[in-house]
Amino acid sequence: MTRPTTADTRKGMIYLALGIFCFTAMDAVAKFLVAHYPTVEVIWARYVGHFLCVVLYLGPRFVGALKTSLPWWHLARSVTQLGATVFFFLSLNHIGLAEATALSGIAPLLITLGAALFLGEALGLHRLIGVLGAMVGALIVIRPGSGVFTAAALLPVICAFSYAANMLLTRAVGRRESPWAAMIYASAFGMAASSLVLSFHWQPVAPGHLWAFAGLGMLGAVAQLFIIRAYSIAEAGAMAPLGYLDMIYATAWSIAVFGDWPDLFTVLGALVIAAAGLYVWRQEARPAKPAGPA
Repeated sequence: MTRPTTADTRKGMIYLALGIFCFTAMDAVAKFLVAHYPTVEVIWARYVGHFLCVVLYLGPRFVGALKTSLPWWHLARSVTQLGATVFFFLSLNHIGLAEATALSGIAPLLITLGAALFLGEALGLHRLIGVLGAMVGALIVIRPGSGVFTAAALLPVICAFSYAANMLLTRAVGRRESPWAAMIYASAFGMAASSLVLSFHWQPVAPGHLWAFAGLGMLGAVAQLFIIRAYSIAEAGAMAPLGYLDMIYATAWSIAVFGDWPDLFTVLGALVIAAAGLYVWRQEARPAKPAGPA
């Protein structure tokens, strides 16, 4: 796999930060909706909205975007993406948004290690420092033994494994597939799978909640586009520490939407996470040193 340029890495980090912002906004909307509707209905709406957004945007280009030479890759991506969504949304019935996001915080570490094991990416010292530093920040937030860990806490942990697998699959294919094909097949799979059980759990949607259901799909579609583009141009290991931005974003959404203010430990952990991400950004953004004489 060709090593990305410094410009590609920097652009990939920006795309990832934007994608995570949209994903956490989607999670905040989902947290609101699962308090009023069955979780499967919220999952279904997320994928239906995602699919419709892509169809409307592509218009006559939709049929051409279906062309693929990697159908099994799309199936694997679709399964892992749906798994991440299901387990995270289920956790929102039992624990707060910030706590669920913190518990899924092992994903960047899994991505970094997986990229080294399966994709042959370099596992440099600065990447390890960044990921481990961000992991320390996550532990400060969740404070093992403080009551955050319950049976429901396993749900975002499983989500983290599914999400990491999804990102590694996306990185493995890189630019060989159109991001539109990836978005179409993943959303179609999620829509079809959730539709199989939707009739057993359907609840009429209140008119005042239509905006939330519509926003759920739109945010998911935009987030997926940014993240697919990010992992198509930059190495997974380089961007993994930025994955901890979701904890910072989720805390902000918890305050703005649900009035849940973080305590001192959450603020401290968020600062550690931000510092780890900025450290890796600085290291990866430096131009490569020219090779010396042979």
